[in-house]
Amino acid sequence: MSYLESLRVFVRVVELGSITAGGRDLRLSPAVASNRIKDLENRFGVRLLNRTTRKLTTTEIGKAFYDHARRVIETLDEAEALVSSFSGKPQGVIRLTAPLGLGRQLIAPLIPRFCAENPGVEFRLRLSDRSVNIVEDAIDLAFFLGEPADSALKWRKIADCPRVLVAAPAYLEENGTPETPDDLSTHNCLLLRYPRSPEYFWTLTTPDGPRKMMVSGRFDTDDGDVLTDWALEGHGIANRPEYEVARAISDGRLVRVLPDYPPLMSQFGCLAPHRRLQDPKVRMFAEFAVKELKPQF
Repeated sequence: MSYLESLRVFVRVVELGSITAGGRDLRLSPAVASNRIKDLENRFGVRLLNRTTRKLTTTEIGKAFYDHARRVIETLDEAEALVSSFSGKPQGVIRLTAPLGLGRQLIAPLIPRFCAENPGVEFRLRLSDRSVNIVEDAIDLAFFLGEPADSALKWRKIADCPRVLVAAPAYLEENGTPETPDDLSTHNCLLLRYPRSPEYFWTLTTPDGPRKMMVSGRFDTDDGDVLTDWALEGHGIANRPEYEVARAISDGRLVRVLPDYPPLMSQFGCLAPHRRLQDPKVRMFAEFAVKELKPQF
């Protein structure tokens, strides 16, 4: 492995906080990734990382070396992007992230189609309903449902995404059907939550404007697909993107709850660091995704 490739391993290990995670991200075994770090330390005769069984941190010189190594890698990536922009043939890796359900249903199918037209591009798709630090995780493009919050990132809206409250007919037969938003206080609301998530509420549309409803329930999860499964099994009321449950509603497995008070729409779009969108392959995939996905909403 070349010196530059060893630098890339070191940078990803520091960014992800783990030799195992850094190696996995670059498709290397932990042993190979560890050897690449040792090669750098032997080359310079210094320790770059402090390793314990629980934590990995940079030494003082390791932190300074990381800052310079990261700039080297970024410059190399920018140079490759410049060459590909002239050749018209995008090359290299695109790192994507998306929520689980959205990623499985909408984003994953795009990747083979894009690669068929651009065989020099590789993808690393990471799906999670948890918050992701786009800059620290070196993400090129992050698809999400919600409101863009970080002004340091470039935001591109794809479409408005209607949301619905749904429950199985069996649940409503046993527990009654809510008639007003206040009735949700007596129901088992199925919640999408994760460690350090904020206090939970649903914002519903009412004749007097948006109304924030504090809701609670016995079940919560960080996987939106699990919420849908729980609703289908009759365990409570879920707040889901309409496209994810449209088929279950049409065939009667789920019923709309409080249809006159729907949740506020989410915005579906993508976020990227400004410099990432200067890379032709990232910009091309963002434009491809917008073109392919917008008609589906």
